[in-house]
Amino acid sequence: MSTRLRWPRLIIVTLVAALGLAGFLALGTWQVQRLHWKAALIERVDARVDAPAVPAPGPQDWPRITRESDEYRHVTLNGQFLNADEVQIYTPSDLGPSYWVMTPLRRDDGSVVMVNRGLVPERLKDPATRTAPAGDQQVTGLLRISEDEAWLFSRDSDPEARQWYRRDIGSITEALGLAPAAPYFVDAELVDADAWPLAGQTVVSFRNAHLSYALTWYGLALMVLGGYALFLRSEVRGEGAAD
Repeated sequence: MSTRLRWPRLIIVTLVAALGLAGFLALGTWQVQRLHWKAALIERVDARVDAPAVPAPGPQDWPRITRESDEYRHVTLNGQFLNADEVQIYTPSDLGPSYWVMTPLRRDDGSVVMVNRGLVPERLKDPATRTAPAGDQQVTGLLRISEDEAWLFSRDSDPEARQWYRRDIGSITEALGLAPAAPYFVDAELVDADAWPLAGQTVVSFRNAHLSYALTWYGLALMVLGGYALFLRSEVRGEGAAD
């Protein structure tokens, strides 16, 4: 008894199975890499957030600041707020349409650091509805890196109109004519829960579902492999029975 396989059909199905298997395995491996990256990020952020506050980096340290080595560092600043240069950055929140209140702080050495003083609802967007901080101030919070991308579906920023939809520090300080200005900003920590802006809104918990994603992709790869094995078995048995 001879077995005559349908070679064109076999070649096409083999190619499709090989592409599917390679694709699912690649996606699964990518999710494993993301799993390790996210675990390292969570460990790094937890260590920095809980560490004692240290002076925020000065101009001599700015060129060496990176997201990997510095973001979420617990820092402290001293200086005076430049309240006339406050900007509000739109963001959706549990309060409804809301705004981050970003105010530059002039340090004793003359450098400027943008401080995210917290969140306000639409009704408190106008600085006239709030009491501005006056005199020497000490700010403690988390160092954040300038945002290159805004939240999903946000509009483009308009620096000339002083309207921003992401915390793009370089764009903000350039439009305000502030120099020398730090390339980062500081999320102020909560001091008074009854005061506006409402500080301490930094998200420091990160969802890590990459293991389940990896298992899903690897499971699909196994399904492709199993389906291909059944196809080969059917082909061989079908041709053998025909003979």
